[in-house]
Amino acid sequence: MPNAAPTLRLEGVAKSFGPVAALRSGTLVVQPGSIHALVGENGAGKSTLVKIVGGVHRRDAGTVELDGEPVDFAGPAEAKAAGVAVIHQEPASFPDLTVTENIFLGREPLGRFRRIDRRAMREGTRNLFRDLGVDLDPDRPAEGLSIADQQIVEIAKAISLDARLLVMDEPTAALSAVEVRRLFAVARGLRDAGRAVVFISHRLDEVADLCDTVTVMRDGEHVSTDAVADVTPDELVRRMVGRDVAELYPKVPSTAGEVVLRVEGLESTGTFHDVSFEVRAGEIVGLAGLVGAGRSEIARAVFGVDRYSVGSVTVGGRPLRPGNPAAAIAAGLALVPEDRRLQGLVTESSVGRNVSSVMRRRLARLGILGPSAEARLARDWSGRLEVKAGALDALATTMSGGNQQKVVLAKWLATGPKVLIVDEPTRGIDVGTKAEVHRLLSTLAAEGLAVLMISSELPEVLGMADRVLVVREGRIAAELSRAEATPEAVMRAATPGATPSGVETSGVETGGAKTEGAA
Repeated sequence: MPNAAPTLRLEGVAKSFGPVAALRSGTLVVQPGSIHALVGENGAGKSTLVKIVGGVHRRDAGTVELDGEPVDFAGPAEAKAAGVAVIHQEPASFPDLTVTENIFLGREPLGRFRRIDRRAMREGTRNLFRDLGVDLDPDRPAEGLSIADQQIVEIAKAISLDARLLVMDEPTAALSAVEVRRLFAVARGLRDAGRAVVFISHRLDEVADLCDTVTVMRDGEHVSTDAVADVTPDELVRRMVGRDVAELYPKVPSTAGEVVLRVEGLESTGTFHDVSFEVRAGEIVGLAGLVGAGRSEIARAVFGVDRYSVGSVTVGGRPLRPGNPAAAIAAGLALVPEDRRLQGLVTESSVGRNVSSVMRRRLARLGILGPSAEARLARDWSGRLEVKAGALDALATTMSGGNQQKVVLAKWLATGPKVLIVDEPTRGIDVGTKAEVHRLLSTLAAEGLAVLMISSELPEVLGMADRVLVVREGRIAAELSRAEATPEAVMRAATPGATPSGVETSGVETGGAKTEGAA
């Protein structure tokens, strides 16, 4: 469509919240029949820009055009009516309704005697899914749908409303590799049908695989727009964070000391088998492997969240009672879980309360916890980890993903652990904050902390780990030194049936996207 007006044009869009300028100069031009990536660190202004496009916020300055016509949406309903759809990372469906009812909610077709024509609704849903190339049951209840299927339902709803612009905001963060491939096929189908897609992601390999054009934002301003083929991931990182890509995995020199954590013959029927390994003071040991290999389950069993049937765990030479997280904490273990929002934080509680939550009993005197002791601990650790919050009484739910992860880390580091287990330490956070988390883990190891790191990002494992344990089908398939741990060696060990001359890489992450989901 060489002569068509851009589907979306923003020029010099600005938005402030009180004294804070969230967006200084937002510029974005999205052509019809294209997939346009929008990348930048948390706080770069991406979310604010999307909320202006979606009608959630009104801009303070600048211009917004849709199909060449100026627009100024007073609310999300106006944006939807104009053909704008925002597909969120975790869509909100009505669980008690069917897939079809969710798609046609509020605009159900009427038949004879003005009764809802459910047959027409189901047929319409089938046609939408057929056009999208997906197989979903129109009569299936929304309750229990995976996040990936919920996103497909939202896309189908947008198409039924004749959306011309679809904004996908971090849509792959919680998806498996199979689900990502399906979503990408749907996005390409939308592009080929002439619709415009804005794709927001921290994963630059996904941007390279899917998108035609990429716009970089930093500090609320437009930095650059290029054809994806004309710019390298390293250059994008430099533009996003103002530092070289090599700085993403800072490694502070350290010397491995005594064994702090020893796991011997650990087994859980149907989950993992005969798992044995050691973690020494001053080293980072990475757990790599495919989805379902059992990495997270091993960590949960070591910490006592899940029980194991056979084996033993010792910390500092002392046996650890199984199935007892309180005993694990007392022994010096700390676990930063994979899902920080559901398992690591009380999102409706304050930053201060979250940081001090594990330590509150220790801080109490005669059973009474004074506010000054709690505030002092929270202020100390929030400061050490450079948590960016207006105040310690700010709710955790209002913070960026990167700062939420820092709060979870602060909470566990405040316990003074001997062993820190971190599961997916940088999932869903921007590249700049990733570098901060990596530097923190490396510094802690150099100071003598033993770190067991589980990650679905192979570059993260290779960049940070002193040793790599590869988990395959519930067993430790290989132990590789830092020098031995190449992408090929890890994938060979992780993939069942792989041979040295040809390793199947499907489902293994090699450049930023995760393996087939979180183990």
